[in-house]
Amino acid sequence: MGATGSKLEKALGDQFPEGERYFGLENFGNTCYCNSVLQALYFCVPFREQLLDYYANNKGSGDVEDNLLTCLADLFTQISSQKKKTGVISPKRFVQRLKKQNELFRSYMHQDAHEFLNFLLNELVDILEKEARAAKNNAETSSPPETIANGPKNAQANGVHKEPLVTWVHKNFQGILTNETRCLCCETVTAREETFFDLSLDIEQNSSITSCLKNFSSTETLNAEDKFFCDKCCSLQEAQKRMKIKKTPQILVIHLKRFKYIEQLGRHKKLSYRVVFPLELKLINSVEDADAEYSLFAVVVHVGSGPNHGHYVSLVKSHNHWLFFDDENVEMIDESAVQTFFGSAQEYSSNTDHGYILFYERLGTNSNSKGWRRWLPNL
Repeated sequence: MGATGSKLEKALGDQFPEGERYFGLENFGNTCYCNSVLQALYFCVPFREQLLDYYANNKGSGDVEDNLLTCLADLFTQISSQKKKTGVISPKRFVQRLKKQNELFRSYMHQDAHEFLNFLLNELVDILEKEARAAKNNAETSSPPETIANGPKNAQANGVHKEPLVTWVHKNFQGILTNETRCLCCETVTAREETFFDLSLDIEQNSSITSCLKNFSSTETLNAEDKFFCDKCCSLQEAQKRMKIKKTPQILVIHLKRFKYIEQLGRHKKLSYRVVFPLELKLINSVEDADAEYSLFAVVVHVGSGPNHGHYVSLVKSHNHWLFFDDENVEMIDESAVQTFFGSAQEYSSNTDHGYILFYERLGTNSNSKGWRRWLPNL
């Protein structure tokens, strides 16, 4: 391990970022799905800093219950406070808590990194929301409600009204989609909003993220058995439906749907399609944020030919350097190596290392990550 660490330090030399730490994570038997996502999240600098702040503000609280949030905050604090610049850390406490929390991750079978990411972010939100509500209730019970002419100022209508809580997880990852349906008879447009932490995109052979996003927002005609019930017409009508990104997130997470259920086979199959993901991405189909620009900073890669076996690694950009994380091992790679993870142009190829989850940071949102703003040529 020491040799690996010294090799990385030697490769970076005087360019080793001040205060940064590059640590591999120990594998506890098929926990690469977890390690690869944790590395991507650690190098999501705004998220990391808010998690470290959370740890610093709560470490003195003896009554804080052990949960995934406290375990993750503890792990990130361990890494960031290491005296050595490189090495290996054991995420044992976090993994044990994860398995205790969700039986899906208890076995030693191959797990899905996207399912883990989705579960983790939603779990963090649940914990933060519960803590915020508990703090609010404590504040309200400790001070008598202010009375106004018609009753207590903080009384809730029917006792059930709740203001939506916006946590720092929401502020980093949450975007808003608008699902628009236009009746082709009366032209009435029905719009429904929904939030997302990541976009799951269908993929095609020899395509790009831009084309996948265009397909995601393409217009679909609802007819025959799929007709839309129009409230204005009070009947089923043909309609056009499309999905738009109304509000773009600070951190855009894109999940490429590489595992598809094939009815003829009766099982899932991995799609090794070549999908080009640029180092800089411009979202041209968003409603509120015209031409939002993003920079790629992490890629979770699935290695293997099938959905039920294989391995996960991650590529991370930190201070203008690209690093390759494979559980305990960390090494530098050239920026040009990123394109080797686009996928395979032919169905049967010896290359089984394919980009699976992409992490983009909105340009201009993170003043602390020096050197992340360099414009790079699109691949």
